[in-house]
Amino acid sequence: MGPLAGIRVLDFGRYVAGPYCAALLADFGAEVIRIEKKEGNEDRYITPVTADGEGSIFLQMNRNKQSLALDVGSESGRAIIRQLIATADVVVANMSAKAAAKLGLDYASLTELKPDIIAVGISAFGSTGPWAERLGFDSIGQVMSGGVYLTGTEDQPYRSATPWVDFGTALHAAFAVMVALYERERSGVGQEISASLLATAVTFNGQPLLEQALAAPDRRPLGNRAFNSGPTDLFRTKDGWIATHVVSKPLFARWARLMGEEEQWLTDPRFSDDISRGLNGELLSQRMSEWCAERSRDEALDALAAANIPAGPVLSPQEVVDHPQVKALDLLRPVTYPGLTKPAELTAAPALLSRTPSETRAPPMLGEHTNFILESLGYDPEAISRLRQDGVI
Repeated sequence: MGPLAGIRVLDFGRYVAGPYCAALLADFGAEVIRIEKKEGNEDRYITPVTADGEGSIFLQMNRNKQSLALDVGSESGRAIIRQLIATADVVVANMSAKAAAKLGLDYASLTELKPDIIAVGISAFGSTGPWAERLGFDSIGQVMSGGVYLTGTEDQPYRSATPWVDFGTALHAAFAVMVALYERERSGVGQEISASLLATAVTFNGQPLLEQALAAPDRRPLGNRAFNSGPTDLFRTKDGWIATHVVSKPLFARWARLMGEEEQWLTDPRFSDDISRGLNGELLSQRMSEWCAERSRDEALDALAAANIPAGPVLSPQEVVDHPQVKALDLLRPVTYPGLTKPAELTAAPALLSRTPSETRAPPMLGEHTNFILESLGYDPEAISRLRQDGVI
């Protein structure tokens, strides 16, 4: 039993932001019930890896959960959902306000059934404003943050392959749930939580936005270089790529010593501080590129580590799975799941608690817990059998 044991969460989320928010709560003991269509929600089958077509996104985002599969459009299905809401502490839904209201998941409808409920609404653009009803996914949040504009080259911006806006929104929403639960212990009153991809994206990119608002530098993309440090870039070695991040005078002095060129770099006014090194980063990257080209990836990383300069390898997904530091931190935890030829290595909650660590259990099969959940609501075997015959479950 984790620290959130006794907290019931209904997860109406899809894809990443909503499901990952609920998964983080499940990691620490909350009872999370994933509610989906009888045939399974679309996000169950993206990037398929099992014999039945279930995907890696579903497996990763739905660890530690129960599954209730039913026809949410039927009157009997809606009645079951209403009964569940009356027992829940938290409801998570990532959809527009209009779609939530249609399903009875808007805050007003929820509080009629459970006055102290905590309702998490995750949308693309928030609940107000001219874009409130527009649809969006992670990449839309990325490009509207200002960050993609500053990434890549002037000829071609690049979004991140990792859906950081989705994950950031989930993290913020899960944090807000904990705050709301804590506050409810004092007041006895629940509240509505509104999170959006746009809000997360703008917040995470807040530093360059603040700089633009106050100083208007109108920055342009620099590839992989940094605006305010150097050499901060990606560099090709004989057998791969590495990254360095040299920021602050002490680190730059160490780098100059590693190059064997302290006099050249430490006395040149073009490299006197981080801002200057960012402005003249192309020259620093050129020198570092030459140095790296003469070495293997491991040779370069070992030399940089010995000089106490931050650096790391550009890893493929397989190299991440195999990396000794990833294994040492127990970040990937194997679970068995039907239809897989080997255990699925699911990422654990990244914050490691000393007394109440997270748990990692297998995600649910479609409808795996339907009978158990209905029985907990008072349905007897005959009633459950009728629901199945009627196509509700």
